[in-house]
Amino acid sequence: MRIPELFKEGKTVLSFEIFPPKKTSSIDTIYNTLDELSDLNPAFISVTYGAGGNTADSKTCQIASVIQDKYNITSAAHLTCVNCTKNDIDVILGQLKEKGIQNILALRGDINPDIPPKHDFKYASELVTYIKEHGDFSVSGACYPEGHMETESIIDDIKHLKIKVDAGADHLMSQLFFDNSHFYDFLEKARIAGIDVPIEAGIMPVINKNQIERMVSMCGASLPVKFTKMMQKYEHNPEALRDAGIAYAIDQIVDLISNGVDGIHLYTMNNPYVARRISESISSLL
Repeated sequence: MRIPELFKEGKTVLSFEIFPPKKTSSIDTIYNTLDELSDLNPAFISVTYGAGGNTADSKTCQIASVIQDKYNITSAAHLTCVNCTKNDIDVILGQLKEKGIQNILALRGDINPDIPPKHDFKYASELVTYIKEHGDFSVSGACYPEGHMETESIIDDIKHLKIKVDAGADHLMSQLFFDNSHFYDFLEKARIAGIDVPIEAGIMPVINKNQIERMVSMCGASLPVKFTKMMQKYEHNPEALRDAGIAYAIDQIVDLISNGVDGIHLYTMNNPYVARRISESISSLL
C-alpha cells in the first residue's frame, strides 16, 4: 500500500522507524525486533539507509521487503543521494521495484567530510523529481519543525519544503522535537504555504543520556526546561531515566493526537520494549 492511502480515513496514523543492523551483526537481530514490533500493528515501518548512507550496500531493501512479505505491513525504504550518481540511484530503484517496495523516503543525507560528495543531486527535492520521473513510487520527504540546521530561517526552510512537495513528495515525516509548540508553529506555516500533504510528527523517546547528546548535536533540536530538568534529575539512574523518557514521549504524543496531528512517526531505535510501552499507552487514542 502507498503511504498516503493510510491517511484517507482521517485517523491519526502510528508508524515506526527501524535501522539495519551493523555489518558486523547478524541480520537475524532485526528480524527478532520485527517479530515484536509487528505485534503492535503499526500502519507502516520505514527502514533507514544504514551506516554510510549507501542504500545499495545496506540491507534496507531486503528488510523492507520482509516487512511487507512476512509481516504484511507497509514498508518504506530510506534513500539518500549525496553520495550517489544517477546510475547509482537507477540501480537502487531497480532493486526496490523488484522487491515490490512502493514507498521511498527521499533524503539528501548527511555530508561526510571524509567522502567527496557526488554532484548529480544537490538537494532532496532533486532526488524526489528523479524518482518520480524514473519509477512508480510514492515518495515521502523529511521536514524540520525547528528548521534545517543549514538554513537561515524557518521561512527559508518552508520554501525549500514547498519545492520538495511540488516535486512530488506526497507525505512528510518530521525530524524529532521535544517541544510541541515548535511543531504546531511549523505546521501552521506549512499549511499557509500551501503544503497540504499528510505531515507526521517524529517522536524519539530518550532513554539514555548519550542518546540525547548525540541526537541534539546531529539535528539541533532545542531542549525545553521541563526536559532538561528530567534529564538532570535521573541522569545517574538509568532505569528511572528510561521510564521518564518514555513518559515524556507519551505526554508529547497525547497532546499531538488531541490537537489532530496526521500521524506519529516513532523513532524506535530498534527497541521493541520502548515501542510497546508507548504503543499500548496510546492505542485507545488512535
